[in-house]
Amino acid sequence: MPTPARAVLALLPLLHGAAAIRSPRARAATPRAAAPRMRLPALCVLDLDMCVWSPEMYELREMPGKAVRGELNGRGAGVVGVMSGAAQITLHRGALVALQEVHDGLYPGMRLAVASSADTPLAEQIGRAAMRVLEALPGVSVYDVLTRGWDWADGEALNLQIGRQPPLSSDKSRTHFPTLRAVTGVPYDQMLFFDDSLWSDHCAMVERNCPGVVTQRTPRGMTELEWRRGLQKFAECAAASKES
Repeated sequence: MPTPARAVLALLPLLHGAAAIRSPRARAATPRAAAPRMRLPALCVLDLDMCVWSPEMYELREMPGKAVRGELNGRGAGVVGVMSGAAQITLHRGALVALQEVHDGLYPGMRLAVASSADTPLAEQIGRAAMRVLEALPGVSVYDVLTRGWDWADGEALNLQIGRQPPLSSDKSRTHFPTLRAVTGVPYDQMLFFDDSLWSDHCAMVERNCPGVVTQRTPRGMTELEWRRGLQKFAECAAASKES
């Protein structure tokens, strides 16, 4: 029969394991581990409609109103939707994961920007208002994550190029991206762009007219796989460029 001291020693590994075991909810509530080391873009540019969120803003007729609360990908309760009339604006899962990981600091040196050709002034207004209500984490809005790391002198978030009213247009490669390059100082070959490219093939247009930008299509709204595939594609392109 083991002595009391030996019995306690025998239990220590079990006690240690029990302390390490947490519920799935508790595990998800902590920031994720650092991403695998890879070459990252200096600027990750996101489309909004049908990439970051649904539905298309041009389909809506009312400014965002009631917030809808729910679980933010296991990271706690927060605003998962916002109502515009009878329609609910919600983030696609891959976009939520991306915003959470950026906020967690998994991609050092990479900042976010937006290139969205919202069809009408009202669509632009609805989108800008929605990003201040929707949350990536409890108490952290989508707007907070998108503007993190930027310090604009006049308070205007110039990394958020939204709309198609002059000086912008429906062609992101001719207006949104040259503007982002000018205001951020980031060259095209340091940019990664996510876009659904359903109505106009913005990915192809940007690749053609803004040489160096790496693009990733999100035809049904950004998935987690597409988020990771885009990052991997950029890393591979950067490595190939360095070798050539």
